Amino acid sequence: MVADPVEPLNLNLAAGHSCCRGKLLEATMEQIGFIGIGAMGRPMASNIAKAGYPLTVNDVVADATKPVVELGATAAGSVAEVAEASDIIFTMLPNSPEVEEVVLGPGGIAENGREGMIVVDTSTIYPESTDKVAAGLAEKGMGFVDAGVGRQQVHAERGELMFMVGATDEGMARVRPLLEIMGNAIVHIGLPGQGIRMKLINNLLAAFTSEASAEAVAFALKLGLPFDKVYEVLTGTAARTGHLLITWPDKILKGDDTPGFSIALQNKDLNLALQLAESVGAPLDIGDAMKDAFASMMERGYGDKDFSATFAAACEAAGVPLPPPGAEKG
Repeated sequence: MVADPVEPLNLNLAAGHSCCRGKLLEATMEQIGFIGIGAMGRPMASNIAKAGYPLTVNDVVADATKPVVELGATAAGSVAEVAEASDIIFTMLPNSPEVEEVVLGPGGIAENGREGMIVVDTSTIYPESTDKVAAGLAEKGMGFVDAGVGRQQVHAERGELMFMVGATDEGMARVRPLLEIMGNAIVHIGLPGQGIRMKLINNLLAAFTSEASAEAVAFALKLGLPFDKVYEVLTGTAARTGHLLITWPDKILKGDDTPGFSIALQNKDLNLALQLAESVGAPLDIGDAMKDAFASMMERGYGDKDFSATFAAACEAAGVPLPPPGAEKG
């Protein structure tokens, strides 16, 4: 429950009374929790802390919470502590088992939270797990929102993520102010469960276009075509993709393959999407080829590299060198 507002007539909120203003702000804000302070969770939680919300954070790696604590958040030693302290809890976790354990498992949110609280899962997991978590929370009188995250770590740092949201209208109204702190594109897809389904479609297409772009450019280099001219043509026609325009210049074309979003995670998401397509009988004729391409990258040691390194993998497979940083500019 949100604390009752402090009676404004008893407080002087003039410029010289910032302490009082801060206490009033804290008293009227919902208490926020964030579980999963990893590559994406850290900047997301940091932006909530910077906005002044009372924030409690937890991660299986205790030191992971330090950067957010330095911004004013409180570190919790367990999921239960986060649940007891929070009105709205965000989760950003690796996969379905972790989300189910944190929310529905012993010592989890459902067991230690209170009626009326909301869990916002920003993880990319199998939709059946999303539905299971939503149902388990509903049994406890708790709300659920799935808010799939689009864009990269750099956008998380800047508060420029896209969120694909599955929520009731009431749930959306409560969480939107927080989503707007972390992102600048909030798309309410529909009811709970529809956000994650949209996210898998997005990541499926991202996998397809990434591999297609990588193979096409590596093919051009194999033919001896100059990279800067190839890049100019492919970014100036309908062949252009977000990878050519944004992801590659931000990472692999700078010589940086440290993962903001890793090939291993994209491989996971690709397989989740293919599994979902099979379950509903949706034909994906190039799905098997993409599955094989990403499996090959994993076998060749690209799993812990940035998603943009699909281009490096394609160059290696074609037997051509990866263009040096800045080569796209000529």
